[in-house]
Amino acid sequence: MKLHIHYDKEGDFLEVRFGKPTASYYQEAGDDVFKRYDEKTGKLKGYAIHNFLKRKRKEDVDVEIPLLSE
Repeated sequence: MKLHIHYDKEGDFLEVRFGKPTASYYQEAGDDVFKRYDEKTGKLKGYAIHNFLKRKRKEDVDVEIPLLSE
């Protein structure tokens, strides 16, 4: 399984995706933290964190990422 990590410096947005890109939707999981789910299967496909560095300066950001098998 591929792990894709992308940080947008201009938007201060961190995204972590698992596996191949699929049609997905986001569901809020906390303050500026979102979980990404596959539209067809409902499986967890990743996470998105808005204001990542801004949050990091105020506090540590811990996000549990489950290990998934294909």
